[in-house]
Amino acid sequence: MSNLSPEGDKPLIDNKVIPVMREAIVTMQMLLFKTLRQSIHDRYVDRPDPEHTMLAGAVINNLFGTLPADAAVAAFGAANRELVERELRELAVTCAPLLPLLTDTLRMKTICDNQEGIHSIPTLLMAKALGILQENRELPLPSTFMRQVRRLAAEHGLIEPMAPAPEASPT
Repeated sequence: MSNLSPEGDKPLIDNKVIPVMREAIVTMQMLLFKTLRQSIHDRYVDRPDPEHTMLAGAVINNLFGTLPADAAVAAFGAANRELVERELRELAVTCAPLLPLLTDTLRMKTICDNQEGIHSIPTLLMAKALGILQENRELPLPSTFMRQVRRLAAEHGLIEPMAPAPEASPT
């Protein structure tokens, strides 16, 4: 299936939406990172803090199918493959409150990837195998997804809350 119109020159989804969706996806990754790093910190008190950070980063890179930006995280992930895989298998429990929005995030990432010609269905299949993907969950509209991510990120102190919309004055 092509990502272009029948004429072969225009994308099926407006490309202006994709960068905004990607920003929401990255925000959700940051939220997951914060939550997972704290969980790892609480469970692996015998390990130094830098390892908590690198383990959380390696798990998220694996889950989202992304290459680590930091060489130290890549080396840590490779050297501790078994630990990373164990954390991936436990994500459904350690980050249970985030699963609905994580499901939406992984699906939105796949949609964005598809529009850019990237095949990322394996990410969804892995999430399903890990018990993370809530298959019966309806896919929200992009605007709903972005608002949900923004609200949760603000609750966790990652971003500033949006100012309330001004109320219409009676005429």
